[in-house]
Amino acid sequence: MVQGGLSKMRVKADEQGRVSYVLPVGDNDVEMNPLIGRLVKLESTGVIKCVHCDRVTKKSFNQGYCYPCLISLAQCDSCIIKPEQCHYHEGTCREPEWGEAHCLQSHFVYLANTGAAKVGITRHAGVGISSRWIDQGASAALPIFRVSERKLSGLVETALAKHISDKTNWRVMLKGEIPTIDLAQVKQELLEKASSELLELEQTYGLQAISAMESEQLDISYPVTQYPEKIKSINLDKTPEFSGTLLGIKGQYWMLDGDRVINMRKYAGYQVSLSYE
Repeated sequence: MVQGGLSKMRVKADEQGRVSYVLPVGDNDVEMNPLIGRLVKLESTGVIKCVHCDRVTKKSFNQGYCYPCLISLAQCDSCIIKPEQCHYHEGTCREPEWGEAHCLQSHFVYLANTGAAKVGITRHAGVGISSRWIDQGASAALPIFRVSERKLSGLVETALAKHISDKTNWRVMLKGEIPTIDLAQVKQELLEKASSELLELEQTYGLQAISAMESEQLDISYPVTQYPEKIKSINLDKTPEFSGTLLGIKGQYWMLDGDRVINMRKYAGYQVSLSYE
């Protein structure tokens, strides 16, 4: 048994695109892949601590933050969800140094297959598989642009999202029958449809600010032995204790027997005990 506060699972993929997971529970790092097929039990103590300041909070916001941190941290600002609304250049960033380190850096615009083709952005797609693709449960991804900063990546994403989804349907993502999509073909069709919007951004920000990438599609595989047929989501606030056979992990979701799933990232900061056989 291990005890402590939950954090989102750390992820990585090997050269073949096979994903492995580590679940931090307090000071313990639990290797999750070896637990596939085994009985696990998770129990919440009812205590929630902010993942940033460790303050005890009655309610968690933005997957682990207390309310004071929600309204004061740059990483909790609305522009994190909508990067095209970044206001650093207006001098109103909550934490300018944080913004410089995280937002005023190169970002990548990508296509992914999460059950359907979607567009997204990430800071980490220069080499190999981005953790963001894994967190979204993508079965394949293709970087298409490298841009100079986060705000511009959001503007490019917004332009492309007029012609393709920028959302992940998590229920579809957790089903086993994911269609095969040629993301390179989607890319070509998308660039034609969004050519005028992209040209306008290039004229505004300069040709060097948006660089097209010639990348190969990267395929991703997850440690899943059985996918749910009818998804039943576990809510840790309503069901503070559960147990079952762990059948797989995809995105930040555990898949358990009885078609049950739980989004572990949602409960970051919850104080729990985890045991397994």
